[in-house]
This record gives sequence, structure tokens and C-alpha cells, in this order.
Amino acid sequence: MIKKILFILFLSITTFGFSQEKSIDGLSAAPNPFTSSTKISFTSTSKSDIFFTVKNVLGKTVFKKSLSIKSGKNTIPFYKNDLPTGMYIYSIQDKNKTISKRFVIR
Repeated sequence: MIKKILFILFLSITTFGFSQEKSIDGLSAAPNPFTSSTKISFTSTSKSDIFFTVKNVLGKTVFKKSLSIKSGKNTIPFYKNDLPTGMYIYSIQDKNKTISKRFVIR
């Protein structure tokens, strides 16, 4: 009986965790790889403030900017400036979550 109760509790918690609304979704960079600039695109369910961060593969932050975004599709232009070629991890962080992906500078 206790096993059944624990199993039902586990299923309800798991279902609740997966059914929560995502605040940011569809993060992508195009073009990727790029030589001088790229556009970071994502969709937000609400107007909010975010942090856009770029780190090198060693984890050192090489770019960070605070932005106000709108509900719906958003685009952030990113320019290489003096960054060397290589792979970087870019992330969008709002009050609820952080999403990270990679891009390559040629």
C-alpha cells in the first residue's frame, strides 16, 4: 500500500514538473558558425529582464549584457569584435531558468 502511495505521489510530482510553462524557448543562433556577427533568437512567454552571457570553453565570461525583452519572438545581434576563433557557450537567463547553447566563431 505504501509503495502504491509513493508511486502515485512520484507520478503527480513528475507530471507537475513537466507541465510547468516554459518562460524562454527555441534558443538558436544563425548563422552558426559565423565570422563577424550572428543573431540569437528565442521566444519568451512574457515581458521580462534577462542576462545574455557568452563564455569560452574554459568557462570564462567574455561577454555579458542585461536586456529587457518582449513577449513573443526576440532577436539579439552578437558581434565577434576581438574574440578569437573557437567554440563559445551562449546563454539566456531570466528569473525562472537558464538556457545555454553553443556557437562557433570562424
